[in-house]
Amino acid sequence: MFIRTTLFSLFLLSHGFAAISAETGRDPTRFQADIDSFETNDNSSPPRQIKVVFVGSSSIRMWNLQKSFPGMEFLNRGFGGSEIADSTHYFNELIGKHHPRLVVFYAGDNDVAAGNTAEQVHADFKEFVETFKAELPDASLAYIAIKPSVARWSMADTMQKANTLIAADCEADDQLTFIDVWPVMLGDDGQPRPDIFLGDGLHMNDKGYEMWAELLQPILKK
Repeated sequence: MFIRTTLFSLFLLSHGFAAISAETGRDPTRFQADIDSFETNDNSSPPRQIKVVFVGSSSIRMWNLQKSFPGMEFLNRGFGGSEIADSTHYFNELIGKHHPRLVVFYAGDNDVAAGNTAEQVHADFKEFVETFKAELPDASLAYIAIKPSVARWSMADTMQKANTLIAADCEADDQLTFIDVWPVMLGDDGQPRPDIFLGDGLHMNDKGYEMWAELLQPILKK
């Protein structure tokens, strides 16, 4: 009886921890306040034709798009700390309802930092693409590679493996474009360039964003 009770208690305990882990690490509703803020902004602004939606984690949120792409009709729908699956969950609120011709997507950085394997990041990307194609069959998607950074350089192998898997998908699909940012973000020593990052070694400064903007220009002009 004691053994049975103990095993049952361990079962409940392990499942309780699993539930907590899922809620704190993967539950997309943790970003509901960000989504509500976007909704408020959408409702307070007059309707307009949005050609490009930028979506993803803090590297998108912190991007001064007006400076990088003056005169372009776009929306910035970046929300810090998000993973690929979060943008899939809120696809309609973030992207779909605006019917853009192009989606620029950056996510995967936080996925790897959270301990996800390259294969899991790739699987989440494929789910995002599936939703994208169902909702926006005539649009294009530009995926910015998971970037190298000083702060997360120890995770570079996993990031590059995920990038390789995602790049292969993009190469095989005319709707998708893979933007490889690694060549411009690494120095001659093969390490991330400190001069393109803020003090945290993770988020980029203006110089870093200038590099990204230059890589995106050919896509935006199509």
